[in-house]
Amino acid sequence: MLSFLYARQSGLDDPVRLRRAESTRRVLSLELNHNRDVDRIHGNGINTLDIEVIDGRYMLSGGSDGVIVIYDLENNSKKPQYTCKAICTVGRSSRHVHKFSVETVQWYPHDTGMFVSSSFDKTLKVWDTETLKPAEEFQFDGNVYCHHMSPIARKHSLVAVGTKDPKEQLCDLKSGSRIHILQGHRGEILSVRWSPRYEHILATASTDSRVRVWDVRRASGSLFTLDQHNGDKSKASSEAVNTAHNGRVNGLCFTADGLHLLTTGTDDRMRLWNSATGENTLVNYGKVVNESRKGLRFTVSRGCSPEFVFVPCGSSVAVYGLHSGELITMLRGHYNNVDCCEFHPDYQELYSGGKDCNVLAWVPVLRQPDIEDDETNSKRGEAQATINPAFEDAWSSDED
Repeated sequence: MLSFLYARQSGLDDPVRLRRAESTRRVLSLELNHNRDVDRIHGNGINTLDIEVIDGRYMLSGGSDGVIVIYDLENNSKKPQYTCKAICTVGRSSRHVHKFSVETVQWYPHDTGMFVSSSFDKTLKVWDTETLKPAEEFQFDGNVYCHHMSPIARKHSLVAVGTKDPKEQLCDLKSGSRIHILQGHRGEILSVRWSPRYEHILATASTDSRVRVWDVRRASGSLFTLDQHNGDKSKASSEAVNTAHNGRVNGLCFTADGLHLLTTGTDDRMRLWNSATGENTLVNYGKVVNESRKGLRFTVSRGCSPEFVFVPCGSSVAVYGLHSGELITMLRGHYNNVDCCEFHPDYQELYSGGKDCNVLAWVPVLRQPDIEDDETNSKRGEAQATINPAFEDAWSSDED
């Protein structure tokens, strides 16, 4: 730690290197925190989680029971052992509650006063956080599997919505209408993601085994379709040409810098792509068990070096090195399948939800203080008078 501080102070190192090193150490030490509980509110499996980026304090959850919960993650008691309280709930008693399973919840990226939810009841609802009433509601012809708002958009307020219909729908929050349809998929759209780098770039994943990348400003089709064989037709059967996976593609996630895109499929594979060219980087993650019939909510770390991927895998969360493909560890604690996980970049914490109706908090192990030996303790007074060479002034004048 001291060497990092000295190197930063003397200009030998990048100023963010210490922060990245400590963030990486914290992620590698994640474990289930038995001193932190999260209120158990849902009566059925938890499908989706989202932490707002304004304060990093409030978390949304949506469950198969149609219930939406807002949690306060802050430790107001300042005690080591505490519970993250549910401060608001859209429960079964509310006349505005979703009738069927809530598949996706997301905070409005620029303000905690609003959030959006989508459900198997064929609706997408825009909620006022203060009143817990829908300010806007969009109706669709089929089940809504997913939606996503751009985290960086300034020139548009579009919500991308994936439904049972193979046509990707774009809803405008400003006008309250569906303004555009993206055609190209041949199956249900299970996952959608806006790029965190370019506000008009959108990725969609479908049951037709394809992932398409779109520029929503273009009237024509998609920019390109991801191909697991990178255009080598000799390796692909006629059915597998221009497919990202050999089964349903049910998970998408951009890296924080937007340079890479991760996909998961029911062929038990996870792939890393160059988001600019659509090239398969061929990182081998091995077998990534994926039995989800719906969208799989996985996440990527932010601020680490190297970065990590957190993927629900049965009743555990698998942690992989993003660019190495190495399985780092398995986080075990749920009693049933895990369906979603969400990374908290401010504190390098992870929250996961599953079919056991629990939200679990995975927290870094605290760094142990350096233990001084007895001899050092006995000479504490002498040590205080001695200047640490790392902080010693090496400058001298010519007169000396």
